Amino acid sequence: MSASRPAAVIVLAAGEGTRMKSRTAKVLHELCGRTMLGHVLTAAAELDPERLIVVVGHRREQVIAHLEQGWPKAEVVVQERQGGTGHAVRTVLEQVGELRGTVVVTNGDHPLLRGATLAAMVRTHEEEGNAATVLTTEIPDPTGYGRILRAPDGSLAAIVEHKDATEEQRAVREINVGMYAFDGTLLGGALKRVTTDNAGGEEYLTDVVAILRGDGHRAGAHLTPDWVETQGVNDRVQLARARRQLNDRLLEAHMRAGVTIVDPATTWVDVDVTIEPDVEVHPGTQLRGRTHLAEGARVGPGCTLTDTRVGADATVVNAVCVEAEIGPEASVGPYAYLRPGTRLARKAKAGTYVEMKNAQVGEGSKVPHLTYVGDAEIGEGSNIGASTVFVNYDGVKKHRTVVGDHARVGSDTMLVAPVTIGDGAYTAAGSVIVQDVPPGAMAVARGRQRNVEGWVERRRPGTAAAEAARRAKERSAAEEKGGDA
Repeated sequence: MSASRPAAVIVLAAGEGTRMKSRTAKVLHELCGRTMLGHVLTAAAELDPERLIVVVGHRREQVIAHLEQGWPKAEVVVQERQGGTGHAVRTVLEQVGELRGTVVVTNGDHPLLRGATLAAMVRTHEEEGNAATVLTTEIPDPTGYGRILRAPDGSLAAIVEHKDATEEQRAVREINVGMYAFDGTLLGGALKRVTTDNAGGEEYLTDVVAILRGDGHRAGAHLTPDWVETQGVNDRVQLARARRQLNDRLLEAHMRAGVTIVDPATTWVDVDVTIEPDVEVHPGTQLRGRTHLAEGARVGPGCTLTDTRVGADATVVNAVCVEAEIGPEASVGPYAYLRPGTRLARKAKAGTYVEMKNAQVGEGSKVPHLTYVGDAEIGEGSNIGASTVFVNYDGVKKHRTVVGDHARVGSDTMLVAPVTIGDGAYTAAGSVIVQDVPPGAMAVARGRQRNVEGWVERRRPGTAAAEAARRAKERSAAEEKGGDA
């Protein structure tokens, strides 16, 4: 039996998160390319709920802006006063009205939670006919957590807080995760009966479970085997731990799908990264955003790729690439920087210490080393010599350079845009090109060399250079004299 579509999923995201010690709202801290809240909403969306409701409070402006950008269909409920989990859900019902059907309550600071786990809880809830179902897990060290006590028939008998538990109860390793499925029709009435008669002076959802059970309704518990995914994040130490755990999960999935990750300990991927089989990812590589690696590509070591597409059998080594497209069998690096708008065609090359921005490089063309290519189009089969600069900025506007097919740009050439180098044209090394070069022409734009004899000895007397020049002249004179003899 598959779980039905919940009437609502309520995500609690109003907490202050003081232990994060941050100007950023706790649930907006990121791991693996998505905020904690984003991970929870993604899991919740897998249930396809009729309504997705987020309770906000502390730094609500930040959270609301985040929702408007990435989750515009989510409904926002403001909890003006953080009065506990029960108070948060009661605030929701007061603002949106009764929710008929299954209502799921989860937390915005549990980024490792899988949608499949929530769906399994809903399925248990409905199959058992429960009024309330608690998500539970067995944890190695349950200290501090509420213990789950079950009745002989397996239903939930009670949730006992650690401080109130007996030694026998403290030996129980099954704990309350803090996520629930409720019968929406019964939920509203039970919430109205929750009191603040506790040490924290707050309204708790655990009391709702007790109230429903006291009314004769069945309460249940769904045990999930993976305790790691149930862990919340309260400080940056836990955030780093969750990031590592999620990254390990993502890497394992890629490896089982046929990707070689040489060193998982130093490889980081975001959740939206896609990798095809037979890709090799080498140590020290970060794959961010919606980066895609096609079959047979080799990336790393030492690469950071953001929203970049790498073609089949391409090679990227020690490079930073942002919003770039690297064609099949192309080569990038080492120590290359591809900025947004860079497009390398099949078998193109951006080599050592090459920077490109808003540049298209044609099939088989090479930019081997020490070159800046900005706002440019390079045709097929062309070669750009070392230390060439595409001078694209005049101090006010950016201008474009076009290099044709099978052209040869000499080393240390300045191409002052806007300028066009025709098909099959050459430029002489050291030239400053300010005019178009016709197809098949050789452009030479440099002064004639003039040697001023004896300048160093006259202008820099007593220096090591002057002494070296003097000795060289003496050796040359002696060789000439010996030859005459």
